[in-house]
Amino acid sequence: MKLVRFLLGLLVPPLGVFLTVGVGPTFFINILLTVLGWLPGSIHAIWVIAKHEEQLNEQGRIY
Repeated sequence: MKLVRFLLGLLVPPLGVFLTVGVGPTFFINILLTVLGWLPGSIHAIWVIAKHEEQLNEQGRIY
């Protein structure tokens, strides 16, 4: 599932962020960045997904 989120974060940034953190401020920021340009939205999505995975690993939960 982690690989799918990274691929979706690269191809369809808001979908990757939605699957990672759900609906919230991060999701709407990503939509705004994606509207401004695909590249900023993709970079933000990859960063959000990686940061989320890092936090899960620190807590001892690996999905």
